Amino acid sequence: MSYKDIYNEWMESSYFDEDIKDELRGIADDENEIKERFYKSLEFGTGGLRGIIGAGTNRINIYTVRKATRGICRYIDRKFGEEGKSRGVVIAHDSRRMSREFCEEAAATLAAYGVKAFVFDSLRATPILSFAVRHLNCQMGIVITASHNPKEYNGYKVYSSYGGQICVDEANEIIGEINSIESLDNIKVGSFDSYLESGMITVLDDDVDNAFNEAVLSQIRDKKMVSENGDKLRIIYTPIHGTGNVPVRRALKDAGFKDVTVVKEQELPDSNFSTVKYPNPEEREVFNIAINMAKESNADLIIGTDPDCDRVGIVVRDNNGEYVVLNGNQTGALIVNYLFSKMDEDGTIPEKSVIIKTIVTSELGAAIAEHYGAEVVNTLTGFKFIGEKIHEYEDFGSVVKNFVIGYEESYGYLVGTHARDKDAVVSSLLVSEAALYYKLKGMTLYDALMEIYAKFGYYKEALKSITLKGIDGVEKIAEIMKSFRNDDIDSIAGVKVDRKLDYKEGIDGLPKADVLKFVLEDKSWIAIRPSGTEPKIKFYFGVCGDSNEASDNKIEALIRDIEDKIDSI
Repeated sequence: MSYKDIYNEWMESSYFDEDIKDELRGIADDENEIKERFYKSLEFGTGGLRGIIGAGTNRINIYTVRKATRGICRYIDRKFGEEGKSRGVVIAHDSRRMSREFCEEAAATLAAYGVKAFVFDSLRATPILSFAVRHLNCQMGIVITASHNPKEYNGYKVYSSYGGQICVDEANEIIGEINSIESLDNIKVGSFDSYLESGMITVLDDDVDNAFNEAVLSQIRDKKMVSENGDKLRIIYTPIHGTGNVPVRRALKDAGFKDVTVVKEQELPDSNFSTVKYPNPEEREVFNIAINMAKESNADLIIGTDPDCDRVGIVVRDNNGEYVVLNGNQTGALIVNYLFSKMDEDGTIPEKSVIIKTIVTSELGAAIAEHYGAEVVNTLTGFKFIGEKIHEYEDFGSVVKNFVIGYEESYGYLVGTHARDKDAVVSSLLVSEAALYYKLKGMTLYDALMEIYAKFGYYKEALKSITLKGIDGVEKIAEIMKSFRNDDIDSIAGVKVDRKLDYKEGIDGLPKADVLKFVLEDKSWIAIRPSGTEPKIKFYFGVCGDSNEASDNKIEALIRDIEDKIDSI
């Protein structure tokens, strides 16, 4: 059927509600908009769904949520039978528009097909869902979130029984089930309230939250230091209108950090994220209010978590007393350094310790970990691969490895195995502990970072993202990838290419992925990949020099050369 035929079917079928039809009537004269909404189905990728909220097969709405959930029901029934259906699926959601509605639609669809569903009474952070899957012994988990995307988006992430996001093989099986669903209006529907009464849906009490908080607090490295000195660190925290407000503040308080002030304007859930352009702690602008507060109160540390509270950004004071936003690689290096230096002081570095990072993450954390004798394992981009590795080491590995930290440059970190996804709650706690540790030594986190650079090298990274929306954008991204993959590029910015790694061919036992990486003779590197969740193509750059200035010059030269190559495509 053509996109126009599908549009007409949605308009004429009694299955689709009047609100959806009213929205579609509003675009009746806009051929391009109809095409954009109906030329394909919203794709369920290896991490789930993510798209603009709205009517259409290429949008996220209650019907595309039902379709994805029906595919999961088929997968559970085929793969795990009655046992899997009775173990059920736990669902969480963030503060975005339609998140609660999508959560209840998913739960009701599960229940309609005999799969037990567990839901929280209100919004919850993604790491709590990751924890809950194993805590409740569920077969799978679902989070309704679009993380740090603009307010127009929502999403649907799926978790395996070990608490990590589904990886390639399992995702492909679920995708197969979803794609075999020929008609949306054949999917059973039912009342959330009626399934609640029948016991097929259970609303969870605070047991999961309490257990999660205990697990997070167990990751503190020096409980005595924090409990005795926690009031000496002045923290400002912003949940950026999302799910972090309760769990982050609770963990900090219970640990002993008594001087924590929340940014009132960003404290409460707000699906419009009214104080920011994008609810992303990678953007300096989200910290504007917090920085003004910090200047007035002379705060030591600013912490911000994204809407589903799996990413964390921090702001610290530099040598001039100015507040500067650290990037994800810098924060990761600080956490890695604090963990290993503290364990080294105490003589508690575990044997066969390992850190896990992604192939586009800075090599600085790797250098620190290797200095302390730890192994460094690289995965593809996406925290699901880090979660998969943790599961492998705990449950299947012939050689047991002691996981210390997993992290990625995009502001995601996990310490401990209570969750199998990035956790901004435990990360906020450990960043605060590290800040206190250095403050008691008369240092800021910025001082600690400068000390790390002086010891291990001046590593610097950059990210260039190009947004290309719509059908033409998809084609342009493919064209750029094809050019870099096929062209004979023997040098970049005057430095010879030592290795060209094409992860689409499968490298180092990793799943095949549409990622290219150029490693240069001076150990600089450039990685290129289409985003799996946004209409973007991303270029990652990494260098190491013997001074900040030298590293700046190197990375600027790489970016200029790559920009010239893109312009010529």
